[in-house]
Amino acid sequence: MKREAGTRLTINTTLRRLYHYRGGQLVKVYPVAVGKAATPTPTGNYKIITKILNPGGVLGTRWMGISIPDGNYGLHGTNNPASIGTAASLGCIRMYNHDVEGLFPQVNIGTPVHITRVTHDSQEEPGPNATQPAPKKSNVYIVQPGDSLWAIANKYSITAGELAAYNDIKNPDLIYPGQKIIIPGL
Repeated sequence: MKREAGTRLTINTTLRRLYHYRGGQLVKVYPVAVGKAATPTPTGNYKIITKILNPGGVLGTRWMGISIPDGNYGLHGTNNPASIGTAASLGCIRMYNHDVEGLFPQVNIGTPVHITRVTHDSQEEPGPNATQPAPKKSNVYIVQPGDSLWAIANKYSITAGELAAYNDIKNPDLIYPGQKIIIPGL
């Protein structure tokens, strides 16, 4: 199976987000965990070099090896979903298992991976190709009385976990009327 032209991944270690592009268009933004301060995720331009189904344990349900020299780095699931959105790994990029399971079949050996430490979410240039179109801007949803994070997430066809991680909401049961929730990818 040939990699679709323009398929690429950009990982922002500061924002702890993975951007999946296909044909120059942003497909989806995923919350991720990255390397902790003592073992940071290396920045640079790499490629996916291996793919493994069900590696198990701390690697969760999928593993995609990245061509980072001097180590065994990868993009993988986790048996610790509470770590998503934090700096917790030994340098790998962790995803929720359901997210990595959805991404896995869309990423082939040779897919470019750009890892950066951009300190803001300009979304104008999250990847190495300045000629690529900018992704759609995020929309802001104002929480209304009676809203729940699950209902808001369902309205925008994403998971409550993704929405909580994207907005750094520690307790999804504690949202309040008037709170601004950013809806990724709109």
